[in-house]
Amino acid sequence: MPRIWVSLFLLLILTACTVGTGTPTVLAPAVPYQTVTSLMTPTVLPPLVEILLPTPTTFTYTVVQGDTLIGIAGRYGVTLEALLAANPSIQPAALAVGANLIIPTGNQAAGEPTPTPALLPVLQAHCWPEPGGGLWCFALVQNQYAETLENLSAQFTLLDSDQQPLSNQVAFGLLDILPPGRNMPLAVHFPPPVNADAQVRVQVLTATRLLPGDTRYLPVTLEDNLVSVAVSGQTAQVSGRVALTGPGTAGNLWVLATAYDAIGDIVAVRRWNSPSTLTVDEPVSFNFLVSSLGPRIERVEFLAEAKP
Repeated sequence: MPRIWVSLFLLLILTACTVGTGTPTVLAPAVPYQTVTSLMTPTVLPPLVEILLPTPTTFTYTVVQGDTLIGIAGRYGVTLEALLAANPSIQPAALAVGANLIIPTGNQAAGEPTPTPALLPVLQAHCWPEPGGGLWCFALVQNQYAETLENLSAQFTLLDSDQQPLSNQVAFGLLDILPPGRNMPLAVHFPPPVNADAQVRVQVLTATRLLPGDTRYLPVTLEDNLVSVAVSGQTAQVSGRVALTGPGTAGNLWVLATAYDAIGDIVAVRRWNSPSTLTVDEPVSFNFLVSSLGPRIERVEFLAEAKP
């Protein structure tokens, strides 16, 4: 079972990294099918309220290799929410080496209204053991609101048979935004040695409303999605197109594929970064491979995100 293949792309979730853009070759023989996205009826998020903002007294920090947002926040004694509020343009899922972060300090003072933290349901949490003794753990978080959310993060905690914590890690959404009525996977890797019988608990830490009129993201749609599952069921070749549905030019485009087994558990995730610029007149095609860490792949769902 080629479980080791996905280790390369999932390591970018929590550390400063650069995303790869390779396009794998289609496997044969394969079973093609069109993907279907279920419809949901989202609820309205509570009205925006005034919350406390970090004081203007700040200093900057330059990201180095191995840094994580939760680690930086803990180092300087600030909350993850405050760090995200002070740096709205950062990409938590792909923290770049050399990026400059504003570190809020001092007491908090009242300021302008900001996005309100949202409570999100965790639909599932599951871990798959590695041959070397490590664990890959996945969670699926749902946006049940009528508004787009951003800066999604959650804490994964491994528990022993007595429900005592063994280890924990923080994961960020593989995309920066989660549209209304959609689900997004989060993933972490616990290196060996890890108790293979450990249970996992997931708690959402951050999720904030995307304010009306925000121009940091461009509207896109996915077209002609096709998934070809290999006979073994352990890999799937996915392809399709991403098109802009409004004006603008996207210099940054990501497609996120989430693979599920027959009972609906996540068995693989992969985020693809487009090497091409997306315009209204020129949709971008994608074609890449996802590989299962567990049972055979039965279906694949997609999300896409574009930025100028």
